[in-house]
Amino acid sequence: MDHMQERAIETFQRVFGAAPAFEVSAAGRINLIGEHIDYCGGKVMPASLNLCCKVYGRANGTSLINVYADDLDETARLDLSALDTYRSLNWGRYQAGVAYELQKSGCRLVGCDLLYSCSVPFGSGLSSSAAIEVATAVALSEIAGNDYDLKETALLSQRAENEYCGVNCGIMDQFASAMGKKDRAILLDCKTLEYTYIPFELGNYELVVANCNKPHALVESKYNERRGEVEEALVRLRAVYPDAACLADLTPAMFERAKHVLSGKLLDRAEHVIYECARVKEAAAALRRGDILALARLINASHDSLSRLYEVTGKEPDALAYAARAQDGCIGSRMIGAGFGGCTISLVEKGKVAAFKKAVGERYRNAVGYDATFYDTSIEDGVTVRKL
Repeated sequence: MDHMQERAIETFQRVFGAAPAFEVSAAGRINLIGEHIDYCGGKVMPASLNLCCKVYGRANGTSLINVYADDLDETARLDLSALDTYRSLNWGRYQAGVAYELQKSGCRLVGCDLLYSCSVPFGSGLSSSAAIEVATAVALSEIAGNDYDLKETALLSQRAENEYCGVNCGIMDQFASAMGKKDRAILLDCKTLEYTYIPFELGNYELVVANCNKPHALVESKYNERRGEVEEALVRLRAVYPDAACLADLTPAMFERAKHVLSGKLLDRAEHVIYECARVKEAAAALRRGDILALARLINASHDSLSRLYEVTGKEPDALAYAARAQDGCIGSRMIGAGFGGCTISLVEKGKVAAFKKAVGERYRNAVGYDATFYDTSIEDGVTVRKL
């Protein structure tokens, strides 16, 4: 038993007066490439991280789900007969939303105590919310003795975030959290949910995740604004391609023939989406053949497009990505997640990672006035369940 698990079990006993019966873990995620295209029907390439949400649980013989956050020292009590009433909770609404969706889908729920210990930093763009949702769904199913399918768990978790919590996210985060595999990236078609695993082998390079540590208050409004813009762009492009179900249906060649129907910001937004979809396809091929330099060029092009055309990076992610690219040993860096804060991923030569973190950290602090955080990450299984 590791130190963190030991501490979590001790805390569980202090808070709930008994020992937990099991530990469920669901991962945070990175997205190697394919940003802001999941809601346009595109393919994305996420991978699940060692940073995760762990839930320790046991049945409690009541009609209440008691949820406790060890980092916030905060508890919420959810009545099984009133799960629709917790939408405005500051903490606990993700859990309530998942429980409500499970109940609505006909799953049996039983009262339980759940302790949450999350190493995915909140507001980082590494998808702590999806990790909480997926871990909750699996924990509630385990406690009640229900069979569950991880793909269905991802879809149910997305519904909870969309419909209960009111966050208009695509499927990528929950899918990566539920379906991730150790040392694999997932090539996921967000329109059909078809997916394949690609060996995540970087040869002489390591993946470095860095958090720019900017609180990103603008994300939700800008995210909804971008969704509106790409939906309007699709409507206009249908004047040329009436059968296009989503922007991802258009190849770059098709877009070049039709882009005269767009102008200004709508042209920029659509151009990002369509060329980013093409970059994902090229990146999958590059990863399969072990061409990490080609992958890095595509990662750089992705960030430049997010910055110039989609305008979702902002000062801090740009400062962090471009500081990384300027450092010896780094061949590619880009923002991941919704933007206006959050994290970058960088491909850095093995043996140069420590110097990279030090130099990039200093350059970033000089540019924005505060520190970035660098994480030691690895690609791990999305969901694990352990009896205690």
